[in-house]
Order: sequence, then C-alpha cells, then structure tokens
Amino acid sequence: MPLPRPHEVQVSIKATGLCGSDLHYYNHGRNGNFVLQSPLVLGHEAAGVVTALPPQSIINGHSNGIPVSVASTCLDVGDRVALEVGLPCRSCRLCTTGRYNLCPKLTFGSSAKTFPHADGTLQTCITHPADMCHKLPENVTFEQGALVEPLAVSLHAINRSQQGGSGGGSPLTGSSALVLGAGAVGMLTAAALSVSGVTRIVIADIDVVRLRIAAGLGNGRYNLTTHLLPRKQAAASAEKTLGDASELAGEVCEIAGVPDGFDRVFECTGIPSCVQLGIYASTSGGRLILVGMGSPIQTLPLGAAALREVDIIGVFRYANCYPAAIALFASGKFDGVAEALVTHRVGLPDGEKAFRLAANAATEGEDEGRVAVKVVVTS
Repeated sequence: MPLPRPHEVQVSIKATGLCGSDLHYYNHGRNGNFVLQSPLVLGHEAAGVVTALPPQSIINGHSNGIPVSVASTCLDVGDRVALEVGLPCRSCRLCTTGRYNLCPKLTFGSSAKTFPHADGTLQTCITHPADMCHKLPENVTFEQGALVEPLAVSLHAINRSQQGGSGGGSPLTGSSALVLGAGAVGMLTAAALSVSGVTRIVIADIDVVRLRIAAGLGNGRYNLTTHLLPRKQAAASAEKTLGDASELAGEVCEIAGVPDGFDRVFECTGIPSCVQLGIYASTSGGRLILVGMGSPIQTLPLGAAALREVDIIGVFRYANCYPAAIALFASGKFDGVAEALVTHRVGLPDGEKAFRLAANAATEGEDEGRVAVKVVVTS
C-alpha cells in the first residue's frame, strides 16, 4: 500500500471511467502524438475514498502556498473524492495565471505526453496530492464522481467559447449550439449547454443508438434535438470533400431552424470531416470549439472561417472546472445523466473485458446487446 507524503492522501479507487485515450493506448500504444515509452497504468476519470493521511499533516487545499484550484478546505479519512490527475509545476507563468492545464511540465495520470509517464487510476489504491482531491457531497455517487473529469472538459470548452472575438465575449443565454459527436463528452456538453441557458441545441452523430440515448438524457429535461449524419465514403478530391461538408452543413442548419448557422459548434470527435462541417455550420462571427483529439494534420476550409470571422478555439483538458462540475451533479440538474451514460460496469479483475466493451469489440455474451457509451471499472 503506497504511503502518502506530506502533501498527499491515500485514496482507495472506487470507480474509473474508460476514455477514448485509454483505448488508443491499450490498442495502439499511442494517443495521437503521445507514444508509450514504458509500461503505463491507464485510467484518469476516477473517484474514491480517502483511506490515509500523511503523519502530522494539515491539508488545506494548497501546496507550497500556491492554490492550484478551488479544492476542499480539508480532507479526512472516509471522505469521498473526485481525483484531478493533471499535476502542474505550480510556478510557471501559465500556472500562476490560472491556465495550469497548459503547464509545460504538467504530468497527467495515464498519459504518455511526458516521460517518465505518470500512472493512472486503474488500481486499487494510490496516493495523490491533497489539493487535487475534490470532496464529493453525500448525494453525488462514485459513478457521478468518475464523470466529473469528462464534464470538466465540457465546462472548460463552454468557458472557452465565451472568450475572445471582437466584442466583450459571447453570452450563452438565448444562443444556439451544434454538438458534433454523441459520445460521453458530447452528451455532457449538450446537457451543460442546456442548463446554461442555450435555447437551441442540436447534437449530431452517425450512430442512431447514441442519438437515442442523447435524446433521453435527464429523462428528456434538456432542450436538445438530435440529427443523424450520413455515413459517406471518402471523396476523390479535397474540393469534393469540402463541397460535401458545406452542403451537409446547410442541411443541418436548415433543419435546425438556424439558416445563418449556429452561434457555437462544439466538435467532439476530432474527425476531419466533422471539423470541416463545423466551420461551415458556424454563423458569421461564430465560434468553432475543438474538443475532440483527432488527426494532427487536416485539410480545412480556412477561407470559409477567416472571411466570416469564425473563431477556431482549441481546448486542452480543463482548468479550475472540477468544483463547478461537482456542483452540477450535486444540484440535481444532472440527475439521470450518469445512469444514461454509464452503459457497462466491470470489476477491476475483469479489466480486459472492460476495454473490449469500450471498443464495442466484446466477445459473444459480454456486451448484453448494448452500445458502449461509458464503461466504468469498479474496485
């Protein structure tokens, strides 16, 4: 059992959600440009219970006097927590200005971005910095705690979508949004947009089953509609590809009742055709927010963005978003969301089965006939 150092606590992991990056590492040994150089424990969407404190320590949500995020003011044995596994240097310009997710020295559990790699949470017990353990209210379950991490991605993307541009920001209330990709992050983004006051939300995907789940999120309380995108073969030329994307964007906007385009487009797949679609589906002066990690090199209609002042905004994980994500689950506004998204639950000893389920490559009798949206590994 790992013993906590003065700034750490020991945590018994109770739930870890599998992410697309986990699948990439597991199946291919890499996630985009991040390539494994040594064995790595996966998992980073985690919640657990504090099981030990360091001797004679006072844990106050700070490290070396520098607050990293608004964590709980104190922790004790038995506290239930959501783990934020990105650990920054805490002293560089980006850290001290609140953008610690971009810290060049940041290590992230289950990621090969840095070496030596930092292990993830698919373990029974770990030690973790106390100020990166966010206390969960009693009415927030461990599964909801595991979904805090992907919800933090969504909230960071929404925050980023309100910044920049020619004016003083872009308000959410009364605006329109298109979410491309009905995976867990896409659905959480759509739900968060709804409770933030966005009045017209469309979530689009090529999978009808995922769209059916999205439509029923929160027992249908969210004001979102779904759009089934066609499955198309790759076009013979870049010109034809972009022409098809422009035509499809027009159809999506027309059906949604926003013929001039959406105020915001959240691209949650990383697939080049969806990024192209997102540019064309954005209104003049709108914003395309790149949430999904996909091909590092893509062919994009930059002229269609530049000439209409469509801002293309990058998103990398999150910063200072865990408290807001936990508050959403505690408020009841996200009741039923975890139950809809968590389609499979697997014990840690059956971890390999969990990865087969998450990749929709389960053997006969394992998948129970359900499409996997979020697989949670329990221990």
